[in-house]
Amino acid sequence: MSSENSVEGSRVAVIGLGYVGLPLAAALARHFPTVGVDIDQSRVDELRQGHDRT
Repeated sequence: MSSENSVEGSRVAVIGLGYVGLPLAAALARHFPTVGVDIDQSRVDELRQGHDRT
């Protein structure tokens, strides 16, 4: 990296995929490789199936 402020090549993780975390992860994913993490396995499973209950 050529600068301390450079975000080139950065990756993002969003912890918690509720009503705030999920849209935040979606917005960040438009610009950065993004991973979402949630403690609730059933929540992760339903998101993988394309369903959002929030």
